[in-house]
Amino acid sequence: MNVPLLIARRYFFSKKKRNIISIISNISMVGVAVGTMALIIVLSVFNGLEDLVRGLYGKSDPDLMISAMQGKSFPVDSAFIDRITAVPGVALVTQVIEDNALLQYHDRQMVVKMKGMSENYFAQSNIDSAIVEGDHRLVRDGQDYALLGAGVQHELSIALDNRLSPLRLLYPRNTGKKLLSMNPETAFNEQAILAGGVFLIEQRIDDSYIFVPLGFARDLLLYGNRRTSLEVRVGDEHSVDDVKDELRQLLGAKFQVLDSDEQHVSLLKAIKVEKMFVFITFAFILLIASLNIFFSLSMLVIDKKKDVAILRAMGATTQLVRNIFLFEGAIVAMVGAITGLVLGVSICWLQQTFHLVSMGMATAVVDSYPVKMQATDIVLTGLAIIVITVSVSIRPALNAARLDVRDNL
Repeated sequence: MNVPLLIARRYFFSKKKRNIISIISNISMVGVAVGTMALIIVLSVFNGLEDLVRGLYGKSDPDLMISAMQGKSFPVDSAFIDRITAVPGVALVTQVIEDNALLQYHDRQMVVKMKGMSENYFAQSNIDSAIVEGDHRLVRDGQDYALLGAGVQHELSIALDNRLSPLRLLYPRNTGKKLLSMNPETAFNEQAILAGGVFLIEQRIDDSYIFVPLGFARDLLLYGNRRTSLEVRVGDEHSVDDVKDELRQLLGAKFQVLDSDEQHVSLLKAIKVEKMFVFITFAFILLIASLNIFFSLSMLVIDKKKDVAILRAMGATTQLVRNIFLFEGAIVAMVGAITGLVLGVSICWLQQTFHLVSMGMATAVVDSYPVKMQATDIVLTGLAIIVITVSVSIRPALNAARLDVRDNL
């Protein structure tokens, strides 16, 4: 039988505690419960935002992207592609040319990110599910078409499949001179293309990107056999990390192989850093809320001086007395923490299931706040509460253990 825990439980459930001690204990439990609940909810929201970002970019991002470690482009031939496709797990390789270009439509113009893609791109990407208007195919009946971001279409008021006024894309001509010619006819390469469809993925992409056939981009930019990147789809039966390691060994230090998270490392890192600071902030809030445990235990020690003296006279050790009040603080904190965990998990489940809290914006990517619960967040919250409880309970427990028996008998 655990004597310190038994006595601590009797103190916790005792109705003979002085009213002020009970009030402070209850305030402590409520504070810990609210802090724990808020911490679980906020961490779950950050997890949901992280998954939302991955889901948004997943419509256009490849499993792996190969690019040059130095420079904008690198030469690609059939032998190079064959070496990559021979790696176990590589299901598809898409050639990409991406660069800035000037887009003109009627009397309007803007600088866009033009991404030229080989014909097998849509076998790799789910972007066809993001098409909100028109057709996703880049080549139809021998005619080249462009896919526009919704923001680009809105900015230039572009009509789809307008054969009388096609899109005009211009790219500076490389003359080998430092100064650009002032004559537009010699300063830019220019090609026309029809607008075939509109996609809606994510604001940064929608407001700046257009997708065109690889041959169109190659001829406009005069890239020849050079490519800015290769996009790799990994087979379902293989691990992305394993294939990434194999490709890095094959290609050497001249190339970088990035998975989906590494392609957006800055954004995901920012979310993780914010999540860490939120966790630290709420941990301090929990610490402040738990200070009431310190005061309630200190008052309980004063109230139970005679009980401690009797226990010491009966042979109770200093450690046993100390553990009684440590367990008392732990019980108060655990009741509050468990209550907070149950409430936090319940609220997150309700949000996931019934979408109770909406974003409140008609243009939002999702209708309701995304949440995702993770076991690691619950474990970290529990560890934080244990550390805080021990920190605020140790002093009153030591004071109780140092009480002089003779003064209280």
